[in-house]
Amino acid sequence: MEQLVQTEMWKARSLEELVRILHRLFAEDKVSVEEVQALMESYESNPDEWLQYAQFDQYRYTRNLVDNGNGKFNLMILCWGEGHGSSIHDHTDSHCFMKILQGNLKETLFEWPEKKGNGEMTKKSERVLRENQCAYINDSIGLHRVENISHTETAVSLHLYSPPFDSCNTFDQRTGHKHKVKMTFYSQFGERTHCATAMPQENN
Repeated sequence: MEQLVQTEMWKARSLEELVRILHRLFAEDKVSVEEVQALMESYESNPDEWLQYAQFDQYRYTRNLVDNGNGKFNLMILCWGEGHGSSIHDHTDSHCFMKILQGNLKETLFEWPEKKGNGEMTKKSERVLRENQCAYINDSIGLHRVENISHTETAVSLHLYSPPFDSCNTFDQRTGHKHKVKMTFYSQFGERTHCATAMPQENN
């Protein structure tokens, strides 16, 4: 995927159309980050379209696979209960797009820790993403943590990762020490997976 000048403006009027256009874009040899982000932003959240994928857990946020992108990308819905959040994590050399479908999510961006990994991690910025906003990150931008800071409202977000990955590194904010974790899906295509309780989900 490259940072290319956008040549054509796509607009997704439904989640189904969004998936269809994504398959067309990722069938090309070169994919524009800006084009994918604009497409994700063009989709206006409609719970009637994504509710079938939105499965919550009482104790942690969940990762629910919507489409596996023919191996080119993974599209998934993450469901955040009140106060749920991720660890600080990287994206294993993948591109990550995150669109808010419901509620608000706070994103905190961090610098990569020093190689020694023995000091407090440096915070770069933080912001609150609101419904229908779309954010982008990759490892050259830094690390991030995502949280639903509301104690009364849940949140739902749509994520695209390209290429797909099933593990990432999480980081201790106090020390910078990293730990490799494997991610699992809480559900796939609307069906609960058997290994959903086996591993914590640490990326987003």
